[in-house]
Amino acid sequence: MRILIAVAAVVACAACGTESQAGGIPEYSYEVVQSYPHDPQAYTQGLFYMNGIMYESTGLYGESSIRKVRLETGEVLQKRDIPEQYFGEGIINWKDQLLELTWKSEKGFIYDLNNFSLERDFQYPGEGWGLTSDGKRIIMSDGSADLRFWDPETLREIGRVTVSDDTGPVRRLNELEWIKGEVYANVYQTDRIARINPSSGKVVGWIDLTGILSPADRVRQVDVLNGIAYDAKTDRLFVTGKLWPKLFQIRLVKKSVVGQ
Repeated sequence: MRILIAVAAVVACAACGTESQAGGIPEYSYEVVQSYPHDPQAYTQGLFYMNGIMYESTGLYGESSIRKVRLETGEVLQKRDIPEQYFGEGIINWKDQLLELTWKSEKGFIYDLNNFSLERDFQYPGEGWGLTSDGKRIIMSDGSADLRFWDPETLREIGRVTVSDDTGPVRRLNELEWIKGEVYANVYQTDRIARINPSSGKVVGWIDLTGILSPADRVRQVDVLNGIAYDAKTDRLFVTGKLWPKLFQIRLVKKSVVGQ
């Protein structure tokens, strides 16, 4: 989410990952099933797949947008730019609307899902990072270790849970996706995705995507892993990153747990 890299925090998180595996939390690597073109100018903040279309939001002041993208070609089919004073963040659909967060403005926007016309804005306290939904509630991340739960009709908070693994709270939760009863969350500035039990907040699995973007694809400036989408109809999992030239369909491969 943020542009500057906190080296000490990344090192600390990497150490946590080793301890988590030793503590018995399952870890997964990946196989790339297919790669697709992705706009290398897109600073990806939110991502979801619905009815054959990839919906994406991008960030940075003066460059934020929401868009519909053709998965197979990366073609931007529809795009709406966000006013330059806002740093765009996560998105989610609810019924026939698209909801979008902004980073520090404590303001979100609601658009018509079909034509992206702005219907209204709304307020929330604190920073906005990621969004997803379990079909009954909207789930939000704010850069901390907390997931907030919102009533989708009023957009009022109705609960929250702190996410933790064997070593303690898992902070800097970023882009979110609801997959088979779990929340998948990018952890900012790492190559890892946490699989979270939404009731307890416990991490029930770690996904390690180290090396998914090849050195050849890093010849221009790229940023961190961010963006998870799931096609429930065909059980396809997609990931990408900020300013990445590719989006990947992956299959998870379970690692053996240390000590087993």
